[in-house]
Amino acid sequence: MRVGPDAFAPLMRGMVDSAPHDDDDQHPTRRYRAIFISDIHLGTAGCQAYALLSFLKAHRSDYLYLVGDIVDGWQLRRRWYWPQSHNDVVQKLLRRARKGCKVVFIPGNHDEFARGFLGHEFGGIEVREDTVHTTADGRKLWVMHGDYFDGVIQCARWLAIVGDNLYEFTLKLNRHLNTMRTRLGLPYWSLSAYLKQKVKTALNYVTDFEVAVANAARSLGHDGVVCGHIHRAEMRDIGGTLYCNDGDWVESRSALVEHMDGHLELVYWNAEQTSGVLSHAQQEVAA
Repeated sequence: MRVGPDAFAPLMRGMVDSAPHDDDDQHPTRRYRAIFISDIHLGTAGCQAYALLSFLKAHRSDYLYLVGDIVDGWQLRRRWYWPQSHNDVVQKLLRRARKGCKVVFIPGNHDEFARGFLGHEFGGIEVREDTVHTTADGRKLWVMHGDYFDGVIQCARWLAIVGDNLYEFTLKLNRHLNTMRTRLGLPYWSLSAYLKQKVKTALNYVTDFEVAVANAARSLGHDGVVCGHIHRAEMRDIGGTLYCNDGDWVESRSALVEHMDGHLELVYWNAEQTSGVLSHAQQEVAA
């Protein structure tokens, strides 16, 4: 059953009202002109909130684009899951907007409830259906989530929900697998990413999606496109149009960044870089 935006309005207002007024981002390690992140899936156990918090703490930007599926309304409707770390992510995003960063939230299919608030602001965060970002070197990038180009989402919503449940099961299995790998001193490994790379139909779907998105951006007169949705970080030229997918914060822990000169880059945040925030969070709990 589809739930209207009014069902989530108290949650969104509550998160805005509860945002603290302090700032723990005093010494960022890097500053970019723009950061693009998507598919955080707050409200699910698979969300790597601590990793995202450490990334945001270490990186500042003039623009911050939240390119859909930030909150997973599909999962929250089935089972409420909202630990403090997920609220901390929301508060940090609100703090960025309050400190002068232009933050734009483009809802995806998992947080489609927010599409009922297009044109509004929450704590300084603009809610837009899509937008155009102009890089420092003059390129116009169309920024949108990408689910409108997914035939499964548009034509067979029930199949998408079944697939989402299977994906959640794979992520749970992946967490147990990586717990054992950590004890053995082995690096993080994504089971679901491995399966997607091995399944031919999945690869065909990804390729078709990327080409369709790039073609649409070209037809609109844009130099490139930035999207999310398929959880596969990528940056490549498709028929003269720059296709950028910023990945996700469930598996790849990736973001697309624009340097001050307009140069675009995909960056990944690893477990070692997250450990400092985990230790800090554990110390706060102990205190």
